[in-house]
Amino acid sequence: MILPRDFYARRDTRAVARALLGKVLVHLDGGVRRAARIVETEAYHGPRDQASHARFGPTRRAAVMFGPPGVAYVYLIYGLSHCMNVVTGEEGHPAAVLLRAGEPLEGCLHSTRGPGNLCRALAIRRETENGLDLTGPPLFLEDAPRPREPIVAAPRVNVGYAGEWAGKPWRFLLGGNPWVSRPAPR
Repeated sequence: MILPRDFYARRDTRAVARALLGKVLVHLDGGVRRAARIVETEAYHGPRDQASHARFGPTRRAAVMFGPPGVAYVYLIYGLSHCMNVVTGEEGHPAAVLLRAGEPLEGCLHSTRGPGNLCRALAIRRETENGLDLTGPPLFLEDAPRPREPIVAAPRVNVGYAGEWAGKPWRFLLGGNPWVSRPAPR
């Protein structure tokens, strides 16, 4: 079953980030099904979050974050890697969950550890998937059983510039899963 829009429309982005763990990200790429089980996420919540792209307002890059929930926000980082977020919350309030890593299930082209690798593995690109509605093909998330692994909260990755926001435990991962991008701090 494809996740409905109300799954993403919750006010607390952290709740969506936790709930996405164990769900299956699917990209129907030219007739090929590419899929990975989500094992790591990060929440970015609102314009005050200094780690969020939305901190500068609805720029050309971040405008999708201000739109309706249940939409893909795909951007290019360091000019090299595509990263995918799912927009959450209410329209007009910029919030999104970065999909940091997945466990490969079907048709993966590359390692799925890390957000850039996950997009590369599922052939997700900014030029073609940014702004897509996630409630139907070609890009969507499927419901799945609750994960057996424990959910671990940790600080987000590579946001040291964000001051006090850098230390917020808004990274969520499945403890002990070998596909997370890096181990959680002890």
